[in-house]
Parts: sequence; C-alpha cells; structure tokens
Amino acid sequence: MSEPHDAVDVIRAKRDGGRLSDAQVDWVVDAYTRGVVADEQMSALAMAILLNGMDRAEIARWTHAMIRTGERMDFSGLSRPTADKHSTGGVGDKITLPLAPLVAACGVAVPQLSGRGLGHTGGTLDKLESVRGWRAALSNEEMLRQLDDVGAVICAAGSGLAPADKKLYALRDVTGTVEAIPLIASSIMSKKIAEGTGALVLDVKVGSGAFMKTEDDARELARTMVELGTDSGVTTVALLTNMQTPLGLTAGNALEVRESVEVLAGGGPPDVVELTLALAREMLAAAGVTGVDPADRLRDGSAMDAWRRMLQAQGGDPDAPLPTARETHVVRAEADGVRTSLDAYGVGLAAWRLGAGRARQGEPVQAGAGVELHAKPGATVRGGDPLMSLHTDEPDRFERALEALQESVFIAPEGSRPDLLPLVIERVAAD
Repeated sequence: MSEPHDAVDVIRAKRDGGRLSDAQVDWVVDAYTRGVVADEQMSALAMAILLNGMDRAEIARWTHAMIRTGERMDFSGLSRPTADKHSTGGVGDKITLPLAPLVAACGVAVPQLSGRGLGHTGGTLDKLESVRGWRAALSNEEMLRQLDDVGAVICAAGSGLAPADKKLYALRDVTGTVEAIPLIASSIMSKKIAEGTGALVLDVKVGSGAFMKTEDDARELARTMVELGTDSGVTTVALLTNMQTPLGLTAGNALEVRESVEVLAGGGPPDVVELTLALAREMLAAAGVTGVDPADRLRDGSAMDAWRRMLQAQGGDPDAPLPTARETHVVRAEADGVRTSLDAYGVGLAAWRLGAGRARQGEPVQAGAGVELHAKPGATVRGGDPLMSLHTDEPDRFERALEALQESVFIAPEGSRPDLLPLVIERVAAD
C-alpha cells in the first residue's frame, strides 16, 4: 500500500522554515511509529524542528498525533477529582513522594505515573524501590482500585501510553535534539493528556541542576505546556522553580525517601516543605477543591497515613529500615565563613558517580548511595564542620565524586551574603 505523504517532503518543509500541515503531522508521527519513516529521516526532521521551531497549532497537532499511537486512560468513574504533577527534574527533587499522599489526604486522587532516572540520580520509581517490597508495575485495574481506595498511586507508566514518545525520545537522545522545546513539551504532555487526569500542575525547574538553564527557556517551555494542556481540556498551570541549589538536604534514592518521610511527619527541610505545599495548593485549586489547607494535613498526620497506605497497597513495608550505604566520606570546611553557593549540578554529578544514578537504561542503581548536605547557602560554618557526607557501597567511587564537588566546597568570609533566587520564581497560567 502506498503512503499518502513522503518523508523527504515533510523534512524539506520544516527545514525551509515552513509549517507542517495537520495531515503531514498526523502521517509522519504514525508512519514513524509503524517503522515506515526511518530513524535517520525522523532525526533530520527533529533537527529541523529544533532549529526552526513549531507554532502553537503545530505542537498541539503533533502532541495529539503522539497520543493517538496508544491508549488513553479514563478516571471519570472515580469518586473524587484527579490532579497530577509533573516536574522537569532536578537534584534532590523528591517532591512527588510527600506530595501525592498529601494531596490525596485533601480529597483529590493523584495518578502519578513516573519513570526511572537517567543521569544525576534515580527517578521516582528508583527512590521508592528503596522501600522493602514496594513494586512499581501495576495493571490499570490495580491503579484504579488504589486511586478509589487510597487516593494516590505512584507507579510505572505502561507502554501503551503514547508509544511514539518512547521511540522518538530515544532517537532525540542520541541525535542532539533533546533540547527542542516543541518536542520536550509534546513528549511530556502527550503522556499526561493520555493519562486522563483532569488537572495538571507543572514544576518547571531552572538553574544549573535543571534541564533548562535560563529563565527564558524555562518560561517558554512552561507556557508551551500550559497551552497544550489548556487546549486539550486539562486545567493546567506551571510554576518556575529554582534549581540552582539542590532541593532539601539529600540527593540519592533511600536518602530522599527518608527526607520525604520527615516532611510527612511534620518536619523536613524548609524548602522541601515550601515547594510541596505550593504545588499541593495549586493541585487542589486546579481540581476545584477549596477550604482545605494542606499544611493542616501534614500537621494532623493524615498525609502520613495516606503515605503508609499507598506503600502498603503496592506491597511496600513503611516500617522497614531503609537501605544505607556501606561507606561514608565526610567533606569538612577548611576555614570559618559562610556558605554562599552550592552548585546543584555538581551535587547531582557527585551523586551519580557515587552510584545513585545510571548512565544508560537498565543499569542498576545503589539504593543507599548519594550526597547528604549539612550546610546550605547562607549557613555560617566553622573550620572542621561537616559540609556534606558522601555515601556509596564502593569506596573507589569517592575520588571522582569529590572532583565533581570541587566548586561546591567554597566558603566565603564571614559577613558575606548568598545571592539566591526565590524558590518559586514565577507562576504561568493560561491567558
């Protein structure tokens, strides 16, 4: 059977700065998924999109073409409204862990389909697999039952959601086209729209530890995703948040689970609590739930109850001790002074080199590996005070991890002040 379009014509159209017609978009995404359009042809098209961009209608059409390659979930039968959160990822970003049970405790169902990490540290699923017995893979029926019963589920996204995205993402990863904002936005939003949630809050990170290094790029990505969600009937809002400095005091898998439990117990680092509550309030508002303050749910223990039930529903033992690494190395301050900066990228790279992250899909991660921070920017320290502790099962990893942290151990003279962006930089909502 002959194809209605020619891949080379589609590539030329975008290469020459034109816009792709709806028919061209529909065909090229479907044909690539079917194997009719070759990898080298889609690579050329992805590069043309990176260089020449797409307009709002093109991105929307591309996103929906990706959705149509797979299944769509339906949460309309649930007894409560649904809201989801997506983060573009950063160092120490464990927010999903306390956020999902917290929002569930406020009366909104949270279907959090998550992934495994690639790079700095493990993904949300890697972190939760530090909990003894917990399993990531659920059937759609199990997910719906847990959402009705517990109100929150964090599990692996099934292969049936936007299968075109998995194939295209792998291609972008090896062709230098990951940074194309239209393709980032459609990759994220095709899965989130197919997931069927009624409301979506986006946490778009900006800074050295984030994918988007500048506020302008982060803002463009946030605006593009908000438009895609809004145009698809999903109430969508985005927060631009600071990833110049790691979130919280830990970067690693079990380390971040421990910190998340501290937040659910009413403690935890102030920045993790602040961002968890900011996102929870946005999710509740987007889902139409009023009159509930999530801070109360942290204080009264109901968020912790939801966490325990969420873990138990997926086979996890919330009372089991979390794994710890066999070896620890403490980095100490060499002089008195003030910690004025802490580069998120360096901390993330160190955590990865210690074994908390993976270089390629399928590699194992160490549950106990990572970096524990004892002094964040603004803290006054004395010579000999611990600045950070490095954890790994393999002591020969310490040297390269310390190399990644060379720029992160600088202590300024007393009286110096850190120049810090606010944690929540900006809110982006539909016009």
